[in-house]
Amino acid sequence: MENVKSHLEIQLMQKIIEGDSKSLEELYDRYSQILYSLIKKIVIDKSVAEEVLSNVFSLVWKKGERLDFSIYNLYSWLVSLAHNKAIDRKKRDASLEGLPEYTEEYENNFIIPKISKSIEANDLEKAMSAKVKFGNAMNKLTSAQKYVINLAYYEGKTQSDIANQLNIPLPTVKSKIQVALSNLKLNFATEK
Repeated sequence: MENVKSHLEIQLMQKIIEGDSKSLEELYDRYSQILYSLIKKIVIDKSVAEEVLSNVFSLVWKKGERLDFSIYNLYSWLVSLAHNKAIDRKKRDASLEGLPEYTEEYENNFIIPKISKSIEANDLEKAMSAKVKFGNAMNKLTSAQKYVINLAYYEGKTQSDIANQLNIPLPTVKSKIQVALSNLKLNFATEK
């Protein structure tokens, strides 16, 4: 069944690359809700989240060919694209200094995801079934562990940024993130 779904999604993306707008609408209907939820967690503001979601699907339309079909992982690619675009928007709205100009080269290198072959393929159904399990695993973390994961993933802060914000040494931040992620992984693995 999973190979059939993967094959159908590959066909859908190939149609999008060929300029079939109905296929883009189908992809939007399938994934917009979960991508919007992720984006809104990052940017908070509803209208900004809607704009970022629109930008994500515009990028799918324009740059869908950058999805490497040999490692096919559409769900992970879309989630990474939405995450990257939302973090970039949040940083630009905050007028953070040192951000590079948003050019096509920047977009290709920092917004468009490059999915590793070592990442297990996922799909929307698997992700939705794991959502509650993941939430329970997160809830078992300490407040400090949740906080560093939030800063790194939803705020898009580097480990150096986190060290500066919390006024603690960089090795301490690295250790805290590593422990938080290890505990999250363990909690997730033992969650029923």
